[in-house]
Amino acid sequence: MNMLEKIEAQFAALSKAEQKVARQILAAPQAAMHSSIATLAREACVSEPSVNRFCHRLGARGFPDFKLHLAQSLVTGSSWVSRGVADDDDAESYSHKIFDSALAGLQQVRDQLNSVHLQQAVTRLAQADKLAFFGLGASGVVAHDAFTKFLRFNLPVIWSDDIVIQRMSCINSRAGDVFVLISHTGRTKNMIELARLARVNGSTVIAITSPDSPLAREAAIALVLDVPEDTDVYLPMVSRLAQLTVIDVLATGYTLERGAPFRENLKRVKEALKASRYEKPTLREEDELQKN
Repeated sequence: MNMLEKIEAQFAALSKAEQKVARQILAAPQAAMHSSIATLAREACVSEPSVNRFCHRLGARGFPDFKLHLAQSLVTGSSWVSRGVADDDDAESYSHKIFDSALAGLQQVRDQLNSVHLQQAVTRLAQADKLAFFGLGASGVVAHDAFTKFLRFNLPVIWSDDIVIQRMSCINSRAGDVFVLISHTGRTKNMIELARLARVNGSTVIAITSPDSPLAREAAIALVLDVPEDTDVYLPMVSRLAQLTVIDVLATGYTLERGAPFRENLKRVKEALKASRYEKPTLREEDELQKN
């Protein structure tokens, strides 16, 4: 039962204030999905706590979580593609649904990301002798993105999507090494084995994964991303974007943790890369191109 169906099914059991919220959402679910809690409360003529109680009554952890479920359950999805996409959607419809789902998912991850665990991860990364980023499938692509970012940071960084090489890297690891293992489900057997192999040697394991997953339990630090996307059925979309954004957060935290002298080295790397690109046109040149 999706969120709209839940609202309809439980409508009679809601309080009068909650029913006002329900009517407003059922009348314009797309608008509700983009509203702030204050806007929705005003339009429904109720208080903000009433909106929060309504969300909890429907099984959501709060308003951002409710909006995410609403975004992903406006229609029954086309199997193996995306939960929010129907077989007869046109380009405008399915593109808007994908963007809406992505925005809602990223907002939920932002609001729920544990800042204490995040700081612990940044500190371990900044103190590492060597970093490794491993994932498989779609998560392997995210791991490679992390590799290319941290490769600029003047420390040994490794990446591979070959499970044999991943396993050998963990077997040969040592204290001071940090392994960042990425898996949306957290149930991939190879990833869990890698975490155990690295831990035996005293290496730090940071997992970017789902809450209460086997991988989260094996990690020293788990950055859990509660994105309700069943990648056993649908293409990885919001989950992959959330992982990429967390990598950006870790890279930013790393540069801040290392301080100003480190950022000077990063500046030199960026300047060295300029030679591989054509110069940007000046404003005058852009004007001339537009005229021609």
